Amino acid sequence: MIRVKDVKNIVILTGAGISAESGIDTFRSEGGLWEQHRIEDVATPEAFARNPDLVLRFYDMRRERIQQVIPNAAHFALAELDARWRSEGRHLLIITQNVDDLHERAGAQRLLHMHGEHLKALCQACEVRSDWRGTMIDRPPCPVCGARALRPDVVWFGEMPYHMPEIYAAIRAADLFVSIGTSGAVYPAAGFVRDARGQGAKTLELNLEPSQGSHWFDDARYGPATEVVPEWVEEILG
Repeated sequence: MIRVKDVKNIVILTGAGISAESGIDTFRSEGGLWEQHRIEDVATPEAFARNPDLVLRFYDMRRERIQQVIPNAAHFALAELDARWRSEGRHLLIITQNVDDLHERAGAQRLLHMHGEHLKALCQACEVRSDWRGTMIDRPPCPVCGARALRPDVVWFGEMPYHMPEIYAAIRAADLFVSIGTSGAVYPAAGFVRDARGQGAKTLELNLEPSQGSHWFDDARYGPATEVVPEWVEEILG
């Protein structure tokens, strides 16, 4: 059993399952995104080089969809935990694999997007990232350098995730690692629980069902994120 009074420094990993109840498709579930499009066709650098129109249309659609949905109770619960922990001078970091902005819209502030963000564009000419809400299919110019060389600022398969030094530093310092809504199938994120355990942290899984790495966790609670996450946060906050 994880004792709340012993918790001072929390690292939380969130995956597609936390946003599913807001209406954003998960990648690996039946009927999910990768059943509609092959990974090789829309989520690799080679796909973008081979058929940029297909890739840009796919991400234009995702970008539009993200702006139509709203955060759910799980996002708001984590934002509340972040605010309380911050007011008490305690450490917390949310590491998200998601490329939506629902954590931010719920109010979370201590957050890293390890797989990038749909609502940003990366210029391949000047390498500057810009906030982006519109489409890219018509090859709009970069707001900084004017080059028509924008791509979605997301980490494709085969590319290095963002913020890895900061992520591993946070995991080394954590006394509690929590994984929410993840499949446990995508590395390096799937290995974070083992890294945390190796540093002596307690580990907790909150998920709709056991993940592929569920046996690595000290404790687990299963059910919809909008139920299990607020319940856990309520316990933490007392």
